[in-house]
Amino acid sequence: MRAVRVDAPPHVVYAWLAQLRAAPYSYDLIDNLGRRSPRTMTRTDEVEIGQTFAGIFTLTACEPGRAITLELTDRAALRLFGPVTLVYRAMPDQGTCVLRCDLFLPRPSNGFDGLRQLLLAWGDLVMMRRQLLNFRRLSERTASLL
Repeated sequence: MRAVRVDAPPHVVYAWLAQLRAAPYSYDLIDNLGRRSPRTMTRTDEVEIGQTFAGIFTLTACEPGRAITLELTDRAALRLFGPVTLVYRAMPDQGTCVLRCDLFLPRPSNGFDGLRQLLLAWGDLVMMRRQLLNFRRLSERTASLL
C-alpha cells in the first residue's frame, strides 16, 4: 500500500486518476518514453470497464468518484513483471482526502517469480510515490480553482 494525503475532495482526485488513460504520471522519461504526462485534464472522469490505462493496464472494476482497479494486460509488460493488479482509492478523511494505491501480486510459484516480485515492489515504491505526489499536486491545484 502506498498513500498520500491530498487537500482536495475525492471526486477531484478521482478525476485525475481517470487521467491514467492518457499517461502514467510517474517518471515520464522512464514510464512514458520521455513524453510529459498532461498537466491539464484531457479526459472526463467517466471510465468504462475494459479501457486501457497507462498504456499497459486494463480497467477491471470501478466505483465512480472513489476507486478504480487496474490489471496489467500488456503482453510485454506481463512477461517482464508478471501478473499485477492495482487498486486506487480516493477516500475522504477529515475534510481532505487520502489517495491510496494497493499493489497485488500472486503468490510466487518459484524462485524467479519471487525475485521478480521483490524487484518490482522496490521499483514500484519509487515510481508509485512519484505518481501519487503528482496526482496530489494536480488535484490540489484543480481544487483551488473550484
